[in-house]
Amino acid sequence: MENLQKHKFEALTGMRAIAAIMVFVYHNRKYWRYDLPFPIMRFISEWHIGVTVFFVLSGFLLAYRYEDSPLDSKKSYLKYILLRIARIFPLYWILLSFYFLDTHYSKDVDTYFLQYSLLYSLFDKYSISGIVQAWSLSVEFFFYLLAPFLFLLLKKNWTYCISFLLGLFLISYSIGYGLHEYNGNPKGFLYPLKFMVGNTFFGRSMEFFFGMLLAYFMKQTKGTELLTKLKNPTFYGGILIIIFTVSIAFFARNNFVHGVERWEGRIIHEFFLPVAIALFFWGLISEKTWASKILSTKFFVLLGNASFVFYLIHLSYFNMKLKSYFYLPDRNFVALWICSIIIYLLIEKPLYQWCRNLISKIK
Repeated sequence: MENLQKHKFEALTGMRAIAAIMVFVYHNRKYWRYDLPFPIMRFISEWHIGVTVFFVLSGFLLAYRYEDSPLDSKKSYLKYILLRIARIFPLYWILLSFYFLDTHYSKDVDTYFLQYSLLYSLFDKYSISGIVQAWSLSVEFFFYLLAPFLFLLLKKNWTYCISFLLGLFLISYSIGYGLHEYNGNPKGFLYPLKFMVGNTFFGRSMEFFFGMLLAYFMKQTKGTELLTKLKNPTFYGGILIIIFTVSIAFFARNNFVHGVERWEGRIIHEFFLPVAIALFFWGLISEKTWASKILSTKFFVLLGNASFVFYLIHLSYFNMKLKSYFYLPDRNFVALWICSIIIYLLIEKPLYQWCRNLISKIK
């Protein structure tokens, strides 16, 4: 196996494109609701798992790259956080600013601070306002804040890490429930439980944990030995992803609900599916298969690099604005990818590099 320390994980970058496409199909499933057979429709209705792919991948990449090194000093942690801010906030702020300036679309939204800070995603009342899908950026950023500390706990003992995450879950639920008992919690801060579990880091932290666990195994001699004993991880990881997705879909009662709305589906989603995704990632890293070859092509790597833009524009303001000019039969799928690549190359990539250069000068 080639030196993993120098590995760029091209196939994992390509996998980001697949995850973004899954989310796109999921958000457009309503157009096929009455045309597709129910078993197929409810399977597609669980393609929100593309977000889970992003979360597991974030857990892996941050743990593999940084481990707990940002905790070496206040300056190293500051530079680490600033880099993470530069990764997700500038493009989001640009799109959000266009949204607020275009009052035809944003006339009923006045939660400026909550939107710009991403704190809106902690409130059930505001969770579908602004750039709706950006709720996941809030989940990501909470993970960014805690990732070095979580990896430190993981290195000491995985039970410490699990216990800490469980403690955060219980504290956040207690806050939301306590406010509900106190004043009704009218804005739904960390409440109700279904919202907190599905839309906040406190409810979805295990998805990051299993990505971190893969990185931990790859960093340890015994862990690497264990991973190398796994046969055909790409194949079996892919099969398990399909099996667990079908299992989640089994609990959907009709085309208007998700299997994760049942506790059985949620447990599969949080504790079994991320393991399958991590196994599949290990296969993409360690094996030369048709999947890794395709996902490592320049085309898929480009789509993977542009997937963050695609995720932010495939729904909400940019997509609605694009539809006002033209609406193609493919739901603007190709057009959105073309826009994503252009924005990535001309705005996101140079802007992130400029921010990196500024941050590197901090002494």
